[in-house]
Amino acid sequence: MARECYICGKKPTSGRTISRRGMAKSKGGVGQRITGKTLRRFTPNLQSVNAVIDGKKKKIKVCAKCIKAGKVKKA
Repeated sequence: MARECYICGKKPTSGRTISRRGMAKSKGGVGQRITGKTLRRFTPNLQSVNAVIDGKKKKIKVCAKCIKAGKVKKA
């Protein structure tokens, strides 16, 4: 549970970065070519928050989306 939201369970997801070369067709070129694909991780925006859970103060990691939505009751 290192990089996971305590409330919604949001975790890192994997994706790719695509590197391209060449001029776009709209700019008068022959089009862009894909020259490489590299794996990367999309990590959630986690914040450490002192929250009230079951009537006790506890330090938890929560994503910024849950904090903005008011799902966390801060201590």
